[in-house]
Amino acid sequence: MSARLLGDELPHLITDVPGPRSRALTERLARVESPNITAIEPPPICWTEARGAAVRDADDNIYVDLTAGFGVAHAGHADPRVAAAIADQASRLAHGLGDVFPPEPKIRLLERLAEIAPGDLGMSILANSGAEAVEAALKTAVLRTHRPGIIAFEGAYHGLTYGALATTWRSDFRAPFSAQLFAGVRFAPFPVARLDATLAAVDRILADAEPAAHPIGAIILEPVLGRGGLHVPPAGFLAALREHCGGERVVFIIDEIYTGCGRTGRWFACEHEGVVPDILVVGKALSGSLPISAAIGTPSVMRAWPVSTGEAIHTSTFLGNPIACAAALAQLDAIASDDLLRRAERLGEVIREKTRSWCTRFDDVGEPRGRGLLQGAPMRGPRQALRVADRCLRRGVLLLAEGTDGEILAITPPAVITEPQLDFALAVVEEAIRAEVE
Repeated sequence: MSARLLGDELPHLITDVPGPRSRALTERLARVESPNITAIEPPPICWTEARGAAVRDADDNIYVDLTAGFGVAHAGHADPRVAAAIADQASRLAHGLGDVFPPEPKIRLLERLAEIAPGDLGMSILANSGAEAVEAALKTAVLRTHRPGIIAFEGAYHGLTYGALATTWRSDFRAPFSAQLFAGVRFAPFPVARLDATLAAVDRILADAEPAAHPIGAIILEPVLGRGGLHVPPAGFLAALREHCGGERVVFIIDEIYTGCGRTGRWFACEHEGVVPDILVVGKALSGSLPISAAIGTPSVMRAWPVSTGEAIHTSTFLGNPIACAAALAQLDAIASDDLLRRAERLGEVIREKTRSWCTRFDDVGEPRGRGLLQGAPMRGPRQALRVADRCLRRGVLLLAEGTDGEILAITPPAVITEPQLDFALAVVEEAIRAEVE
């Protein structure tokens, strides 16, 4: 049996990628999973272990992870403090009736979220996934304003449950279900360079929707456009939207599922602009392990919900699950005690320096974008980023392509990645780019 990963390993490949065991597991998967979930051609690698920034597959190949598991493992895969908290909680209380007999860890997590959230954000609805937390935020907005319309932004990704999907931009996600999606969502252009066109579009939508069936009661956006291409909006954008949203007629929702919990060098990306929304949505890195998310609102907005008399009108069986809450508390403590906010900012500068050099040396690489450990290098040719990511996989580096057309090399490693791991991985990415464009 192979020794357990320490987390600081460099890639070590002992088979072709994917290897025979991953191929065999993929064949088994194809017989029992919906064909839409996992792409099986070409076969993926199948993970068996992960620690820190290192991942092992079923064939004992070891990789460096530049994905942080979709941004979940900000404090590293299998942080020992998080793992210990999960084990301890599971041995004492694995499940509680979160909206009837609340488990104690749920209360502590809600208090912790109130401590780290900016401004007067401090009253939360817990959920199991980012999309569910978005749904909770949208429900809160309509209870607060009695105005059902929503402004979202081109390129946005807020999840795939129906309410969240209605605010998600990509047509390939929306088209099969368009007949069932809420018709009161209007999309404004996300500002890549200038604010004036976007703000003018927001003003037009607000005015046009006022006399219509769906007057606008919420604006929702990502402070860094995640799957839409890792775009950071110009300074002043969040503040300008804040001015459009008084929290009574229009509620301002910032979706920090991807950017929150330290990924950009602050607890939340909106803090770079000094802007406090009416509702802030978090997930992914909140626990670093188990499904949990939250919509954190101001008391005035959250008190739009009626007081429970024994039947909550928004809840779920696993809301405030004590194991997930214990994991989140340990994860937040790990991020704070290891100073991962500062480390995310510093490593992000290292990555940006490298991606900027690629832009100057390779014609097919565009201007870098991103913030903290949410960095992107655009590729100009069709499917180039996907091919570069595949080359990296076969060299032991896990890399994803983001953007509406998969045109962005997304470099989003765990904040605990070591300097040797990061240097090695970026060198592999550079070699893959060179092989692709020369």
